[in-house]
Amino acid sequence: MGQAQSDSTAHIRQQEESRSGLEASSTSIRVGIVDDHEMFRAGVIATLQPFFDIIGQAADVDASIEMIRLAQPDVVLLDVHVPGGQGGGGTEILTRSQPLAPNTSFLALSVSDSPQDVGSVIRAGARGYVTKTISADDLISSIHQVYEGYAVFSPKLAGFVLSAFQANGPTGSAPIHDDELNRLSGREQEVMRLIARGYTYREVAAELFISIKTVETHVSSVLRKLQLSNRSELTRWAADRRIV
Repeated sequence: MGQAQSDSTAHIRQQEESRSGLEASSTSIRVGIVDDHEMFRAGVIATLQPFFDIIGQAADVDASIEMIRLAQPDVVLLDVHVPGGQGGGGTEILTRSQPLAPNTSFLALSVSDSPQDVGSVIRAGARGYVTKTISADDLISSIHQVYEGYAVFSPKLAGFVLSAFQANGPTGSAPIHDDELNRLSGREQEVMRLIARGYTYREVAAELFISIKTVETHVSSVLRKLQLSNRSELTRWAADRRIV
């Protein structure tokens, strides 16, 4: 067997082992799905069923709220444009259902990437927002992260999320803390700001004329110095301080 074929086989085996691990650890997470397109719902359910307990689905505002009230999902995948109700779509579902299911987390899953839609559902209480171009593996991972209490956003949407947090933040939000920023070198601050805005590592590398490996090194250093775990926490950290 050639080296290329051997590497390819090893990569496939690693992906299968990763998926097996996800399947073993995901089945207790109870998921509800809200989308008015039946074929899309069916595809999402087929993708997620090996990994999660799909306990409900709905296609309009009122049915979604009733499903959430009765089923009490751990996580709801929520389209932002859903018919019915008072015309509020996903935002109305969030507003009306959260008092009925206080332990449910919401992850917006939409074709829309407009700042208005992103800001609306984040301010209403969604814990994350990803677009329908997301891969199956990334969607499974996003559901896990939301369930575990993390915020999850498609990288290109992070800037909109920052704007939403800033616009909705309390008067007199915490200013930039010099002692925290001073832990970072000038280059680390540049990388931090771009990552918090949603840039990919490749885009940061192109913007700053450095290698992707150097970007990875800087990000690891930033997370370590700020005692953060991932880029979602970094986005919140930057938003809270109105840095970006």
